[in-house]
Amino acid sequence: MRLTDIDQLFTPSAVAVFGASDEEGSIGGMVFRNLLAGGFKGHCYAINPKYEEVAGQPCYPSLTALDKHIDLAVIAIPAERVPAILDQCGSYGAKAAVVHSAGFAEHGERGEVLQERMVEAARRNRIRVLGPNCLGVMRPQHGLNASVGEALPRSGNVALVSQSGAICTAMMDWSEPRKVGFSAVVSLGAAADVDFGDILDYLALDSQTQCILLYVEGIRNARHFISGLRAAARLKPVVIVKAGRHPAGSRAVKSHTGGFVGSAEVFRAVTDRAGVVQVDDLDQLFAAAQVFGARRRLAGDRIAIITNGGGPGVLAADRTVELGLTLAQLSDSTRQVLERVLPDYWSHGNPIDIIGDANPERYRAALDACLADPEVDGVLCILAPLVFGDPVATAKEVIDAAKGSRKPVLACWMGGQYVADAQTLLAENGVPHFDNPEVAASAFAFLAVHQRNQKLLMQSPAPLAFENPPDIEGARLIIEGVMAEGRKVLGTVEAKAILSAFRIPTMQAVMARTPNEALMAAEALGFPVVMKVNSPDLEHKSAVDGVKLNIADAQSVRRTFTEIVERARRLRPDARLEGVTVEHMVSSRAARELMIEVFRDKIFGPVICFGAGGTKIEVIEDRALGLPPLNAFIIQTMIDHTRIARLMGSFQHMPPMNRVALARILQRVSEMVCELPEVIGLRINPLIGNDKEVIAVDASIHVDYRPPQQRIYGHMAIYPYPSHLIERVQLPDGRDLVIRPIRPEDAEMEQDFVRGLSEQTKYFRFMQAIKELTPEMLVRFTQIDYDREIALIGVLEHEGKEVQVGVARYMTRPGGEACEFAIVVSDQWRNMGIGARLMRSLMQNARRRGFRVMDGEVLSANNRMLALVKSLGFRIVNDPQDMSVKLVSKVL
Repeated sequence: MRLTDIDQLFTPSAVAVFGASDEEGSIGGMVFRNLLAGGFKGHCYAINPKYEEVAGQPCYPSLTALDKHIDLAVIAIPAERVPAILDQCGSYGAKAAVVHSAGFAEHGERGEVLQERMVEAARRNRIRVLGPNCLGVMRPQHGLNASVGEALPRSGNVALVSQSGAICTAMMDWSEPRKVGFSAVVSLGAAADVDFGDILDYLALDSQTQCILLYVEGIRNARHFISGLRAAARLKPVVIVKAGRHPAGSRAVKSHTGGFVGSAEVFRAVTDRAGVVQVDDLDQLFAAAQVFGARRRLAGDRIAIITNGGGPGVLAADRTVELGLTLAQLSDSTRQVLERVLPDYWSHGNPIDIIGDANPERYRAALDACLADPEVDGVLCILAPLVFGDPVATAKEVIDAAKGSRKPVLACWMGGQYVADAQTLLAENGVPHFDNPEVAASAFAFLAVHQRNQKLLMQSPAPLAFENPPDIEGARLIIEGVMAEGRKVLGTVEAKAILSAFRIPTMQAVMARTPNEALMAAEALGFPVVMKVNSPDLEHKSAVDGVKLNIADAQSVRRTFTEIVERARRLRPDARLEGVTVEHMVSSRAARELMIEVFRDKIFGPVICFGAGGTKIEVIEDRALGLPPLNAFIIQTMIDHTRIARLMGSFQHMPPMNRVALARILQRVSEMVCELPEVIGLRINPLIGNDKEVIAVDASIHVDYRPPQQRIYGHMAIYPYPSHLIERVQLPDGRDLVIRPIRPEDAEMEQDFVRGLSEQTKYFRFMQAIKELTPEMLVRFTQIDYDREIALIGVLEHEGKEVQVGVARYMTRPGGEACEFAIVVSDQWRNMGIGARLMRSLMQNARRRGFRVMDGEVLSANNRMLALVKSLGFRIVNDPQDMSVKLVSKVL
């Protein structure tokens, strides 16, 4: 199954450069000469009617005059001529184009029209376009330099994707002395067609790429971006630096790329959930490139520091703790080894100060002892340039020890000229090295953050928890009634009714329109009571002093009613006042004031926010963000990221708060966000929690109409686990077959399923001989993005455990109108109708998803599969390029 259609952007065999020229400063001329100088092994053609020769090579007036097939078009001509050139390229087989030309959307309304015409021409000819206004693309292993960069960087395993050409050139210049090599360098430019999601799809499966670096300014397609990000991060480390984190930077970004910027806080939540590492600046991006390029992973966060100087060791230790890492507690056996090999006056702890006269052998002995310690997850070796040391010989010992260990080893050879040769040696042998201890500790933190975020990536929450299901229809009817009255803000009573429909405990609120009604409500609820102004126009009641607590008698109730209403009318004469709500006063015993909020980010959609509550939440700013859907693991991670989490335990004779009840409410809010796209804003503040219960005391909800034709969960950036696709069918022998979408935790079962297939069945499915799924294939098959692909597995109960007996999957084809399918059924469960049942479910889901066509490739010898698809109405034709393959397709 193919994942991308941009292969020819990276691996073309024939390239045509439009606008090639010998004129000084010519973009087309620079790109053409770069292609020749880079050692490109394919054919390279210059196209320009003004010249007969460019850079000593023949130049053709047009593609028609050349009359040869091309894979990649590189275009550096005036913007208004680009659409016509793309039409020509489509006639000669081009599948990709790099448009260096400027003058498109960045130049105003006329440029926007030109850009739209360019994209239309590209789609008409099925050409994927990189740019416009971009630096280009580089593929060092293939000698491809379709860019205006002067020279290809060193070949390596790090891919760089950037919205800024200047960042690309700076990174390549930085990389050379550090011996960091690149598998690909891509400058997106305006990203009118090919964007981050497309490039990430390709790099995720690129065997030459082991680490991906992204420089991001703005995002155009949030769902595509997150989808590509999550797919890539499942297979290899992805590191992002985000520009435009502050208002001034955001304005600059918008003028630079025309992309949407959004909230920096939300973007951080997105990257965490996607399993990637976000860094704050280019220095950190450089550090991450080294540490992830070394292909070592942390199993935990326990770091040992070896140093020949106390000061550097202390600096590294301080920074390690500040970043949330743990200084490893050395085991007794490791201490005994160190006692034998180190001087009596070593530090006897971590950091391990091996004293200023340490020779290379002493470094090696300490390093070997730490790497062998099960209590140590990684080691930082620091060398200060003391007169007794030998930096190069010590570096050789560190390199040798690092090669023999799976644990990461980082080096910090401090100084300049004295340690330069050692630093070069470390770089050449793939040992990440840094100039100071703090940066080295930060690099370890990147590994730890990656490990933590990978756990978030593994989560595939369903939209509903299936416990005490909410009354979704009742909540929707309330919202429809409010909007039918022309209102977008629910009153307190209505908002609490919505919360109750989702089983969120609330403090009962009684609406009172007169002082006497307020008194009757107070008597019914019991004193003391809380009285609050009720107005759809007052989101913050405290702004008009509209909340009064602990009202304990009848006279105070009536007096307070009048005071609240009169004050609100005086301070906000424009607000609609519906009266006052009366609630029983919640006991403050062991209470913590919390807050839950839902808001819509303009890029990534609904976001759930949790933190400290009360009247000063904007000042305190103690909150954590999460993208729905949530589950127990994600919720606990959110809670632990707040400062108020520390107050939830026992302190000052207060019992611990009921965190289980809090987590349940956050889960219910997630359900509401998933199932009610009409809810665009929610605030529960305060949410009072103690050791017994957590209850919503006050709430406000903002609603709006959902866009027409919006697909289920189309309002969310992360598609939830599609539990609505689970079905149970009975096989002819009476067994119950459960058909459900695959989950990450099904990896072991999927591997057992593939191992159990016959050699012929494996060959028919994968079109090659395999024994079992590689770790990369296993991740790719079980950790999927449910928006653009589905894998439905058939599961039976057999001998007391779940057994997978079949799987059918589809992958979205570029353009979004077609999908490619694959299916395989266990040999021992054939002739039970399982394949047909899986295919019908897959086709039904594809049809609901909006696909018009389902297609696939079947080996001509696979008679069972051909018979199956024929029975399902698929059209079968020969593959004109390979007679051993049949192309099958069905209009859905």
